Amino acid sequence: MNTHVRTALISTAGHCKVACGFCFRADRAHGFLDTATYTRTLSRLKETGVEGLCLTGGEPTHHPQLRQLVRLAHQFGMSVSMVTSARTVAEVIALSRVARLLANLTVSADSQGAMLLGRTTRTATSGIETLRAISTETKILHVTCWSLSDGECQNLAELVSEAGVEVQFSPVVLDERALRRDGKSVQDYLVQQQLDADALGRYFNLSDRYRAYLDELRDLQLPATGGERWSCRSASAYVSADGHIRRCPYGRASVSAHAPRAAIRQFLTGPAQDRVIPDCAAICHPSATSDDRSASCSAPT
Repeated sequence: MNTHVRTALISTAGHCKVACGFCFRADRAHGFLDTATYTRTLSRLKETGVEGLCLTGGEPTHHPQLRQLVRLAHQFGMSVSMVTSARTVAEVIALSRVARLLANLTVSADSQGAMLLGRTTRTATSGIETLRAISTETKILHVTCWSLSDGECQNLAELVSEAGVEVQFSPVVLDERALRRDGKSVQDYLVQQQLDADALGRYFNLSDRYRAYLDELRDLQLPATGGERWSCRSASAYVSADGHIRRCPYGRASVSAHAPRAAIRQFLTGPAQDRVIPDCAAICHPSATSDDRSASCSAPT
């Protein structure tokens, strides 16, 4: 059974300055998404039934025509959300100029352990400060988690409660190369995931969806039968900054936005050609707390 594509993740740039050590991006490159390609892509996506899009990384606030990207989507009748790591004054100002036009805004942050692992500085506190400065109705803090402590979870719970924002969690996803680099086994990695989930569960009402997602990751890392992984089930298309449409950022199969209409429709409505791996599962199956609506815009920044 095919999954109907209803939304799209739009990569506004092929690069960003965060340079996470655990970056999801499989299509990193230089340059921004140009508006001509973007407009053509919106037209083709609309024809196949896409109703909303999420502007994602690189860093959307760095795009020189960000406001135009948002307005063009509205002209096609699509709702617009955004995932950002905006922290600097310039980034927050750029974000504020489009904030009222967004259906929701997700600001990315990393736990202390994730910052150490990924060599980032995206604290939850600075993420909350960005959300406080923006007037979008629905505000979400997305925290990538690794090696959580009870104290950190308690502080995070207090932060989001005081700020009145929604919160999402997802574990750091490490591939085999990253595990070898950090001297960890797959079993070590899965044990840490469970410990982090237990810590979160003491301070947040984790949804069944989140726990099911962890089970899926475990099954992908340790397939019980060694059988074939399941086909991509993402309900979101992915558009890279060079104008190629995929079923997810890690998909090998793609079609150009400049391809004939029939080819694009067939690609998005036909059976998925890629199979799920741990990296893309983290994107295609975003996690959330008890309010699953907050997962509508979870993506790699």
